[in-house]
Amino acid sequence: MNLAYSAEYERFRTEVRRFLGEHWNEAPSGAADSIADLTGAHVRTDARATAFRLLAIERGYLYRHVPRRYGGSEQPGDPLKSTIIAEEFRRARAPFEIMGQGPSMLVPTLLEHGTEAQKERFIRDTLLGTIRWCQGYSEPGAGSDLASLRTRAVLDDGHWVVNGQKIWTSNAREAEWMFALVRTEPEKAKHDGISYLLIEMNTPGIDVRPLRQMTGDADFNEVFLENARVPADNIVGRRGQGWVVSRSTLKHERALIGGAHLTRRTFDGLVMLAQAVERGGRPVIQDPVIRNRLAELEARLVAAEYHGYRLLTLSARGNDHGLGGMVTKLYSTTLGYDIAKLAMDVVGDRGLLAPGEPNAPAMGMFGLAYMWSLGVLIAGGAANIQRNIIAERGLGLPRDARK
Repeated sequence: MNLAYSAEYERFRTEVRRFLGEHWNEAPSGAADSIADLTGAHVRTDARATAFRLLAIERGYLYRHVPRRYGGSEQPGDPLKSTIIAEEFRRARAPFEIMGQGPSMLVPTLLEHGTEAQKERFIRDTLLGTIRWCQGYSEPGAGSDLASLRTRAVLDDGHWVVNGQKIWTSNAREAEWMFALVRTEPEKAKHDGISYLLIEMNTPGIDVRPLRQMTGDADFNEVFLENARVPADNIVGRRGQGWVVSRSTLKHERALIGGAHLTRRTFDGLVMLAQAVERGGRPVIQDPVIRNRLAELEARLVAAEYHGYRLLTLSARGNDHGLGGMVTKLYSTTLGYDIAKLAMDVVGDRGLLAPGEPNAPAMGMFGLAYMWSLGVLIAGGAANIQRNIIAERGLGLPRDARK
């Protein structure tokens, strides 16, 4: 196995590193930085970060898959160059592509299914974080079985009149827009007759109510829609074909969740924690049981990283990932949960202390990381749903018998 880049790509790496050295200089502060990565604290949208992103786009480093007329850098597809850019931006702690429901999920969906007007209106500002989005998919009784959704939209005088409820809607209070699935043909089979709408959150008739979670925060919300009028041309794709469009969005959501580099940062933070926390007068990392568990986790992590290299090689050769691409989200989120669980075992009872409390180890961030790891197991399709997808679409096994 040869993981070395060619001389051509190493020259490209030098070019990227030189650009970062000239235009961004922000040294990491050590342990706190690694821990903060667990909760996304390094995602910056201030004026300096935005100016840097615009320059990086102009140089062809960010949003390479997005045409220039929509705010991207429109570069030829090259997975190896994209990987080098990501590695060097992470090393320099430089503002990278904004991750989230808008840039990472909606933008590629609009590129595949949106109208020209929708692309011009939404993509540029979404990439820069000027427009923030939430996802209106799940409903009470329609989570893993998303096709059972009951929110309805009726076309009336050039508008969709929407009535229904969405739940577990992340960032709904901060978002300006929501991309949502609604039922426009209730007489059709449940996977048919669903449409994909873009809904402005300040539309009269929309009520957002926060859901308090066990972290003490309210990142999730209920969204009630009562006779909310949405312009007819805010539909993405064809009427009644929203399920097809939504599968595109879910594909990108699973790719967003399954990245091994985020799991690596979580694990590195865990090792630092085990070195810092003492038990019985010795660092916890000297405990043979803890060391054994760390070794097992790192072996699984290295397997995930090398699996990523394999998928990268397939992409570089223009080959489909096939079954290999399907397992990434399930494997990564399960591993992330096991890492977070060991972190809680390392800190013991003090892991229950909230962030900001004086005796909370690592500023209390590992407690948050543990609770979030449970949610990420569900996001983008729960683990049992992922196993069904792998079995049926990847391995060709028959569907479970339905009663």
